[in-house]
Amino acid sequence: MESFTDVLLVSANVGSLFDNVGEIQTGWLQELYKTIHKYKPQFIALHFQEVGGKDYMVNMGNAENFFWNIESSEEMKDFDRVCIYVDNEFRAEDSFTALGSMYFIHKTLKNVYQYDFNVKDFKAVLGQDKHMGALDRVTTVEKEKFPKNFWPDFKWSRKGFMRTRWIIHNQGLDLVNIHLFHDASNLIACNSSPSIYSANRKNALRYVINRISDNRYTTLPFFLFGDFNFRLDTLSLVQHLSIEADVQTVKKDSSNEVEKIICEEKDNDHQVLLHIEDKLFEYLHQAVFREDNGRALLKYDKEIAAFHDVMREEDIKFPPSYPYSEDYNKPTQYMNTRCPAWCDRVLMSHTAHEFIHGRGDDEKSVVYNTIGPHFCMGDHKPVFLSFPLKTSNH
Repeated sequence: MESFTDVLLVSANVGSLFDNVGEIQTGWLQELYKTIHKYKPQFIALHFQEVGGKDYMVNMGNAENFFWNIESSEEMKDFDRVCIYVDNEFRAEDSFTALGSMYFIHKTLKNVYQYDFNVKDFKAVLGQDKHMGALDRVTTVEKEKFPKNFWPDFKWSRKGFMRTRWIIHNQGLDLVNIHLFHDASNLIACNSSPSIYSANRKNALRYVINRISDNRYTTLPFFLFGDFNFRLDTLSLVQHLSIEADVQTVKKDSSNEVEKIICEEKDNDHQVLLHIEDKLFEYLHQAVFREDNGRALLKYDKEIAAFHDVMREEDIKFPPSYPYSEDYNKPTQYMNTRCPAWCDRVLMSHTAHEFIHGRGDDEKSVVYNTIGPHFCMGDHKPVFLSFPLKTSNH
């Protein structure tokens, strides 16, 4: 007999929630609960990146409260099994990733098992299983920070990934929380197509896929969700945005280094159309990133194309997920720090794509969207995938 388990996967870079605790965090949680209430999942996976924010040494206590707030909330009371993994041991510099994963199992959902990577076997999930710290000795999670040679230009990074493995009824799957490298400078991102940052992300992502597909464990369908930091191909995009403009490159006096790029409209009193510096990306017609969910710019979203051999994604029908204003009163506006991009994603193996779509006539909907589109959620809007998992009860 076939049945369906409703699953909700959420990817959320929560760094700015800890740097501005208070109003934003309260609203953020309300929007999360609204989504849970709307889709009524029986299995929830929340993958967080940048736990503790930029000032994590000061804020890690707030982060623990944040997880406790979710776990103990009235909205989650019918989830009788909870597994929590938070890598908050920032003193362990070589392994600290600031990743946090929370899994909630509804009381109506039976037959859920979790893998122990040490004994290479699945165990029934019972009660509350909470782990905060370095996670090195926790056998139900695999965690790794990327090797230093992956980002030769960065002095230090928290980027890495964390995997858990599950059986829901008879369907096995890997859930991987990931955080890839960002674009450190808008000017360097404009230098080549693809950019050097894009190349770094590609190497790191290929590394993760190889790691979760190697022969140490049986290969299972996987969902990889987190902050991929995928950016639009900046060079092509800037060429497109400035096609009718006069482009001026300003260099520093002392060196030949580019300090800013300024594109002025040829008529219209030479109004500045686009102004780019290391950490400034100011475009006059910002609405283009929001109109029709930014669809006109999806052709510049190229980084996933290199992975079509191993991964799929549902169609994107939401605006770029980053960098939103952290002003509570401007929830749909982007900051002028980076070119808006679809950084936060839910990707899946072809086998995972097949089992969420292989339902024949009983087509229940798969929804891929952002949480809190009209509310301030910090600089990233969380992205979610909701789907019915077809499970057979033998």
